[in-house]
Amino acid sequence: MFTASQTAFSQEKEHATLKFEKEAEQLGTIYTDELEPVEMEIEFTNQGKEPLVISHVRGCCGTRIKDWTKKPIMEGETGTIKIEFRLAPRPHNIRRTVSVVSNDPDGMKVFRIRGEVAERSDEPFGANHQGAMAPKAD
Repeated sequence: MFTASQTAFSQEKEHATLKFEKEAEQLGTIYTDELEPVEMEIEFTNQGKEPLVISHVRGCCGTRIKDWTKKPIMEGETGTIKIEFRLAPRPHNIRRTVSVVSNDPDGMKVFRIRGEVAERSDEPFGANHQGAMAPKAD
């Protein structure tokens, strides 16, 4: 005899499941005199039983989605998302995301890209920046 919880558990395993190979990409420090367009391939796997279908991919902050795997991705197979972006030639933290909509029942999955752009002579961006201080009175 099957119970409702056994049926629900067996149905859970039947869906598509998008799993990124890495949850995030750490770019580290990129110096302003070395800036070039960043190109990246984000890999993911279907860890579910049903075919995984990516319906939409969106990048934030000027991140260009060049291409993604559009055919259904079968159980255990991998797909890729190709992206490109440019970085502003000034010190700043890099905080970008790529959002993926698919038939995974968990909904939209988000891949994060982190790092920093710095001048060669600067300390890491954000370190010891306490704002402007007024000169001391004698």
